[in-house]
Amino acid sequence: MSAAATSAVPSLDVLVVGAGPTGLALAAQLQRYGARFRVIDRHLDRARESRALAVQPRTLEVLAPFGVSDELVRRGNPAVQLRLHLPGRTVRLPLFDLGVADTPYPFLLFLSQAETEGVLGRHLTDNGTLLERGTELVELADERDGVACRLRKRDGPEEMLTARYVVGCDGARSTVRKQAGIGFEGHAYPQTFLLADLEVDGLEPGAAHACMTEAGMVFFFPLETPAGWRMLAMRPPGAPGADTTVNLALLQSLVDRYVSMPLRLHDPVWMTDFRIHHRGAVRYRSGRIFLAGDAAHIHSPAGAQGMNTGIQDALDIGWKLALVCRGAAPDVLLDSYEAERAPVGRSVLRFTDRAFKVATSGHPLIRLARTRIAPRVAPLVLRPQPLRAAAFRRLGQLAVHYRRSPATTAGPRVPRRGPKAGDRLPDRPRGLQAVVAGPGYHLLLCGPANAWDRGRISSALEGRDALLHVHTSGANAPWRGTAHCLVRPDGYIGYLAAGRDLDGLFRYLDQWLPRQG
Repeated sequence: MSAAATSAVPSLDVLVVGAGPTGLALAAQLQRYGARFRVIDRHLDRARESRALAVQPRTLEVLAPFGVSDELVRRGNPAVQLRLHLPGRTVRLPLFDLGVADTPYPFLLFLSQAETEGVLGRHLTDNGTLLERGTELVELADERDGVACRLRKRDGPEEMLTARYVVGCDGARSTVRKQAGIGFEGHAYPQTFLLADLEVDGLEPGAAHACMTEAGMVFFFPLETPAGWRMLAMRPPGAPGADTTVNLALLQSLVDRYVSMPLRLHDPVWMTDFRIHHRGAVRYRSGRIFLAGDAAHIHSPAGAQGMNTGIQDALDIGWKLALVCRGAAPDVLLDSYEAERAPVGRSVLRFTDRAFKVATSGHPLIRLARTRIAPRVAPLVLRPQPLRAAAFRRLGQLAVHYRRSPATTAGPRVPRRGPKAGDRLPDRPRGLQAVVAGPGYHLLLCGPANAWDRGRISSALEGRDALLHVHTSGANAPWRGTAHCLVRPDGYIGYLAAGRDLDGLFRYLDQWLPRQG
């Protein structure tokens, strides 16, 4: 890399490498806070096939401040029922029909990744961001004052630039991760899977369908576009056509073999086969270089966790980079990214690995449990609402918390009930998340309006006016009695204390949002 490039003053704050859902979400966060950034992607066009197929409730919550969640819901299918088809009978299982009161999105939204990317991409371009497709990162070098990068355009010259930070959102084969020398540990599963977006005659619309036999399994998930259904099947070794290219005849033969219902497949939009990997980055940061999404963790699609985890990675690091770059937060805030998101990534890897092994094992006892015992026990186990609600929160990523983060503090006295410091702020009462949706930190004062020292509150705002907002919620709050809560820009609780003593709050603000000027 040339000396001119490596010694240049940074020309932008953040270079986002990769314009999939993770990179687009990161760009939306940077755009919101006025950071100088660019988004590049080596592909000439966005994904047109479905790939990831579901958006979790927490992802819809964190995307809502950008004004895109309602559009995603309008385009998707909020399925709440699962049909488990077994030889001779069908078991009906509820998914998310729990009446959960603390989220505006109490469902799993089946939606093609292509649609999710399209909505996020239009949000960015409508607000003036150019998505530089056909532009590839060739080389980078982490220097003292920035990251020197060499870019190559598909039909143009190479370009040298220096960014204060680089975030690799460029997938499982991440160039950023390789250039940064970050290990990617794990393995590939031996099974081969078939994937297709197509039309299916004979399926009850609106529900998800799992067809399970001892010979194998097929899943159908409801979509709206680019086709009515997403089909996922495991191709067992030695099955007819195992060495052939994926085509409609092969898919139909597997359905005829595994499914007791007479289903007819037709009008495929997209078909492929693939193997699943289980890998995680040994660290999420190297100096001024960060990883997010599939560049940091890839795993089986069990539970529809992948794309959602990546988007939430992006929205965690996005506001932190933006505030550090504008001088509103200390550099040490960036250390909290790995502290918060790496445990989430490891947890998702463990969960998906266990679910995948149970679903695909050929061991006779596990196969018996999967096809005979579990279908009979599941309706009984899932009948109690608390168990179903707990499962909903785990799968919907509503249970993700940062209680052990360095950027989380509990006051000397904390409310006995309600969310804790480090938890997501629930939407209870309804509309509370919308109140704190604006950029910056939000201070919630709970309890009688006359309980607060308005002079001290005004003092807290001094030098922080643009990034600190105060709301008086009275008794209509997630906590009983008098309490105060500082909500971070990503909707998680940074500081929480009971009572009216604001000294701990001021210390938190002085550390993470110091006064400007």
